[in-house]
Amino acid sequence: MEENKRVLIIGGGFAGLACAKKMANKPGLDVTLVDRENHHLFQPLLYQVATAALAAPDIARSLRQLMCYAANVTVLMDTIEKINPEIQQASSKRRCYDYDYLVLAAGAQTSYFGNDDWAKYTLGLKSLDDAADVRRCFFGALERAELTDDLEERKRLMTIGIVGGGPTGIELAGAYSDLARRALKTNFRRLNINDLRVVVVQSGDRILKPFDVDQSEYAKARLEKSGVEVVLGHRVTGVEKHTLLFDNREPIKAETLIWAAGVTASPLTKMLGVETDRGGRVETKPDLSITDHAHIFLAGDVTNHSDAKGVSVPGLAPAASQMGSYIGDRIITLSSAPGEHIVEPFIYLDKGMMAIIGKSAAVVKLGSIKMRGLLAWIAWLVIHLLFLIGFRNKLSVLLQWAWAYIKDKPGARVFTARSSQR
Repeated sequence: MEENKRVLIIGGGFAGLACAKKMANKPGLDVTLVDRENHHLFQPLLYQVATAALAAPDIARSLRQLMCYAANVTVLMDTIEKINPEIQQASSKRRCYDYDYLVLAAGAQTSYFGNDDWAKYTLGLKSLDDAADVRRCFFGALERAELTDDLEERKRLMTIGIVGGGPTGIELAGAYSDLARRALKTNFRRLNINDLRVVVVQSGDRILKPFDVDQSEYAKARLEKSGVEVVLGHRVTGVEKHTLLFDNREPIKAETLIWAAGVTASPLTKMLGVETDRGGRVETKPDLSITDHAHIFLAGDVTNHSDAKGVSVPGLAPAASQMGSYIGDRIITLSSAPGEHIVEPFIYLDKGMMAIIGKSAAVVKLGSIKMRGLLAWIAWLVIHLLFLIGFRNKLSVLLQWAWAYIKDKPGARVFTARSSQR
């Protein structure tokens, strides 16, 4: 009797989870899903955990729970540190994993463009731990601002500097502005919460670069109307404690410094023996495999892929899910019908992109369809609810959004004092 094929999936994000689900209970396959965390994270809503709109369990689900119905899928919490394509083996500090097929969907991490020492002075936003650190830093700063009588210190404590004008940076800025103007306005007695300063720094000439120019201009105007400062055309040249430095403008002093300016692929891509781009991504073949290793597939943020129609696949959750599902089907075909056969290349179905700017304001772009304002905001809410995994999560988020919209009172403002200063 022929042995089952061993499939190793590294990463339990959108791509890895979609791939595992596609191969669930398929005969002839033994699937191992390895992730450094024990949960799948709905990263598009991570900024809402950072800004106290949602609690961590609202946007995360246990990977074991999600795959408990799949008898052929084993979920392990481990950190893969090495990949050896020649002997078809990956390894961690604890154990080695042999595979017949490898799916690398390890995602991305914050990039400081070669200035990794800046990380100790800034906060990224890629995990639940990151979100908790951002929330702790921000609310801890407000608590200390109310205690101090030093006006300069209070000004710094009540300033948030966000580097990066993409969706993450813009959504954070809009959320902090709404939080100050609505939810926190009656919470402090010694502070004027309207003095909270939110600054977004973008090195380019406009924010939300992937969107159309008029949508970018609308987002900028909407943010500025809500009190957010948008600094364009200035590149950060240095980061010191509580300070962003520039060549051609005065420094920005802020207690809370958030880095949302760039990402780089998992360093595991550099162990595959193939060329990577500046962001550590690998250019994949039409079936998402890599050159000289037809048994290795890449999905999500680790790949730089243009599909069979010449469309550059973006680093978005829907794209990662589509890639993972495609790879699952591809492995099922290869394992059940080995040998020469027709390969249907991966084709990306563009489901558009969107960014929320604040309460009742968002921008949406889907091909030639563009929306902004309240209608786009409603579309953003509906789409994100649909993509959330699990009925409990959907219901919890829906109820909290409804309560926050009516009362302007986000309920996740509790934090611990541990390491609230950075």
